[in-house]
Amino acid sequence: MSSMAGNNLISNVPAIKVWVEHRMVYLELSDGRILGFPADRFKLLKAASDSQLQEVTLELKGYSIRWENLDEDLTVQGILEGRFQLPMEPST
Repeated sequence: MSSMAGNNLISNVPAIKVWVEHRMVYLELSDGRILGFPADRFKLLKAASDSQLQEVTLELKGYSIRWENLDEDLTVQGILEGRFQLPMEPST
């Protein structure tokens, strides 16, 4: 399965690692790419404490990430496609 975003082909690849640093969520994909996004782009994650954000796990063979304590699930494909709930906040 794949989709088009702009001129780039985005393949549905699983993550092999997930971690959080300074409210940024990072994914290492099985094809070697590493991507990150601000936790504050999602409503539940924005309201979460730093320690709650640290409790992230990979699910569904790396196609989903989950915060059990927040009851929040995100798909890796959705993140790759830039499907965020909230806009970027301007830097100060």
